[in-house]
Amino acid sequence: MTHDNAGSTVSRTPLPADGYLGNPEVRAEWDNRYADRPQLWSGRPNGALVAEVAGLTPGRVLDVGCGEGADAVWLARGGWDVTALEVSGVALERAAGHARDAGVTVRWIHAELTEAALPPGSFDLVSAQYPALLRTPDAAAERALLAAVAPGGVLLVVHHAGMDTQHAHDSEFDPADYVWPAMIAALFDDDWEVEVDEQRPRPAPEGGAGAHHTDDVVLRARRLR
Repeated sequence: MTHDNAGSTVSRTPLPADGYLGNPEVRAEWDNRYADRPQLWSGRPNGALVAEVAGLTPGRVLDVGCGEGADAVWLARGGWDVTALEVSGVALERAAGHARDAGVTVRWIHAELTEAALPPGSFDLVSAQYPALLRTPDAAAERALLAAVAPGGVLLVVHHAGMDTQHAHDSEFDPADYVWPAMIAALFDDDWEVEVDEQRPRPAPEGGAGAHHTDDVVLRARRLR
């Protein structure tokens, strides 16, 4: 276990679950979700990520909410220097195992995005694929995403279309509690250029939670300075 210069707990070991930074209730909620199944997601990289990254030169990437690590492993195989952040220690252990099996190196951070103290402006790509970021009055999560992108870098946020307008579910999931792409886009100023902001059919993988969603909202923006 090591610490980066900004104070975030990071690890390149197979077991990156110690030193969690964030709300323990959030960690427990996601640990329970992952513990309910031996595999929660499909194990394949998200289709929108694959499509949007195709023309980018590999550099430093932050994978926000990396889950079981499919995107992180795919990016590392493609030559990216990957930092992957996740609140669930159960998910991180699985992700680290997948990275080890693939023979790639990933820097793991066990933290909520708003508590990770990431070095500002240090990532050429910040990818948030279907993130479960909690909404706060000061837009802390949205601002943390923007702050992590280096000048000239890209922010890519992908989410399930229509979820932001749904009513609260019996499962206690309330869309009003979470950050959606439009909230992030509302913070862009002249330092940002929106390259993609659209709804498109989702190349849904077989199996895994979320496979029933058919359309994505894709927001891709470049930080100019």
